[in-house]
Amino acid sequence: MTIISRLRPGHAEALLTFERENRAYFSASVPDRGDDYFTGFAARHGELLAEQEAGLHHFHLIEDADGTVLGRINLVGVEGGSAELGYRIAEKAAGRGLATWAVRWICASAVTEYGLATLRAETTLDNAGSLAVLARTGFEPVGDVMFGDRPGRRYVLDLHKGA
Repeated sequence: MTIISRLRPGHAEALLTFERENRAYFSASVPDRGDDYFTGFAARHGELLAEQEAGLHHFHLIEDADGTVLGRINLVGVEGGSAELGYRIAEKAAGRGLATWAVRWICASAVTEYGLATLRAETTLDNAGSLAVLARTGFEPVGDVMFGDRPGRRYVLDLHKGA
């Protein structure tokens, strides 16, 4: 059984393990978080929880039945009924529809739990998996963006139309 739960203090160790185990995999499709992310993880985790408590962001973990983190799905920069969607799925869990399921879940939660009307997302053009997830869940392209030297695309979803 797979669940999605709101980020909490007790998640720190499992989340750090997830990020370390998948660092190389993630950096193939998204900019690397850098060494400081890992060395300062405990402090950053506390900061994120405080920002979540303040309503600035909504962080969630995708976990299997034993508590192993399979992914993250987040709404960041919450303001004016809108937020930026971000997600990452562990290499061992990729390709099984988990990201699509989680994005549909967060879209519903964005409306019912957080009162949002619009979500934004960005991905690199070479991230075929993420491009497919955004298309499957109703996000529409609205412009191009660069991630360093890598071309990408911006997307938007009107949550009143549904995912």
